[in-house]
Amino acid sequence: MNSLMGVYENDELSGRMEDREEVYSKVVKAGKRTYFLDVRATRNQDYYLTITESKKKYDDAGNVSYSKHKLFLYKEDFEKFKEGLDEAVKIVKEALEGKLPE
Repeated sequence: MNSLMGVYENDELSGRMEDREEVYSKVVKAGKRTYFLDVRATRNQDYYLTITESKKKYDDAGNVSYSKHKLFLYKEDFEKFKEGLDEAVKIVKEALEGKLPE
């Protein structure tokens, strides 16, 4: 697999990735969404992060289901991802204060 981040939703690849050893897990509850931050180890003891968003949904009959979206983040991308995330969060905070980017 290459070093690019991958986004997968209930596909074969994400199913195969689930059998990797879980090293650490953090649950972040945020309203109707729950985020799971999981550090996993490959068979070769390489590490990567999966970020899963789970959102509770209701159908017309009131039955509950969950929509999940998963992002795989590989160690070689951590710094660039963090820089991009920090910048995007900063822009959102500034926009909320009325300071839109130019």
